Amino acid sequence: MFLATVGIYGVIAYGVEQRAHEFSIRTALGAERRDIVLLVVREGLTVTGVGILIGLVAAFGLTRLIASQLYGVTATDPLTIAIVVLVLTAIAMLACVIPARHAANAEPLKALRVE
Repeated sequence: MFLATVGIYGVIAYGVEQRAHEFSIRTALGAERRDIVLLVVREGLTVTGVGILIGLVAAFGLTRLIASQLYGVTATDPLTIAIVVLVLTAIAMLACVIPARHAANAEPLKALRVE
């Protein structure tokens, strides 16, 4: 979970940093801070959702390989899968909100002058 958190945060933070110029232009044209945060969070959760779907398909496809190594649960235990999906989604939401708030709080004029 820690690696997933760091990975998601790193990717989102890097993407937000690369798009600072775009966010400054959006802010200068009238976008509110809430709009910037929602944009970043929506994009981050979309990527996370796709990753979760790919992971679920892979997990169900590889159940025969791991079934003998599990003790006390089945390879397709719905409660375990639901908990993992919920925890990863919550972690992704938090990992997206932090860079999104940094992007929304940036000074548009300062960010536009840098480039």
